[in-house]
Amino acid sequence: MNRIWESNAEDNKVTFTYHAADGEEGYPGVLDVKAEYTWSEDNELTLRITAETDSATIVNLTNHAYFNLDGENAGSVLDHEMRLNASRYLPTDDTQIPTGELAPVAGTPMDFTQFKAIGRDIEADFHPLKVGKGYDHCWVIDNYEKGTMKEVAELRSSKSGRALIISTTQPGMQIYTGNWLAGCPESISGSAYSDYDGVAIECQGFPDAPNKPDFPSPVLRKGEKYDETIKFKFTTL
Repeated sequence: MNRIWESNAEDNKVTFTYHAADGEEGYPGVLDVKAEYTWSEDNELTLRITAETDSATIVNLTNHAYFNLDGENAGSVLDHEMRLNASRYLPTDDTQIPTGELAPVAGTPMDFTQFKAIGRDIEADFHPLKVGKGYDHCWVIDNYEKGTMKEVAELRSSKSGRALIISTTQPGMQIYTGNWLAGCPESISGSAYSDYDGVAIECQGFPDAPNKPDFPSPVLRKGEKYDETIKFKFTTL
């Protein structure tokens, strides 16, 4: 369901706010959400998301931007190299719902603990990749501590010489390699997107956490404050 948020721009910051009514999309409780995007002089974009409710409800918020460090209309990101601070990931069933297992990435195509081209193993004979036609899974951030900012991912392109370093307070990150981008709206240059033309690195809580008691809880209660941050730092190689 799409919603237009209220917005306010001031200096180097844009603040978006949204008021969700009790029962909207089936979720209990009123929810007031604020997303603050702040741009710094050292090429760092900080997203801080806060929320409060009047009744216990489920909250798991993130950003779903696609990145291509070679620029707009530059084609596939499969040659981009990625490193993740994550030695485990969440296996899913055939409907891509997590099974509840936290599986090691070692020895599998899910291993990005060292820099690796996104496309190197994307066509491997590995069931998780077959289900989603590529990467569309949640990685478990190593040594997660609630409320503590950690560097969790780096994306780089030798073609452009650009790099992106991501830090967050969140426990997981969903990596989606644009497996179904073809047929999406035209780009700003008027070209059509193709599959794998961008990669999303979505720092968030674990999917299906309400049904998995061993996952970090996504429940926000009255009197508590949801407060999570994601930082995107752009630099050069």
